[in-house]
Amino acid sequence: DGGERQHYPMADMVFGIPALVSRLSRDMTLLPGDLILCGTSVGVGVMKPGCTVEVEVEGIGRLVNRFE
Repeated sequence: DGGERQHYPMADMVFGIPALVSRLSRDMTLLPGDLILCGTSVGVGVMKPGCTVEVEVEGIGRLVNRFE
């Protein structure tokens, strides 16, 4: 709903993006547009129906959805 709730640098991830994609693709087929959710950090808060959720990845773009 317009406020930043989490800022998670990819450099802080335990496994890098190539390792995650490699591990997942061994067990399932990944298709263009698939999202890989990596969890969240402490303190993000609760989502309630009607909230607008925006996820932005630098260099890739922004995804906006309404939580129902």
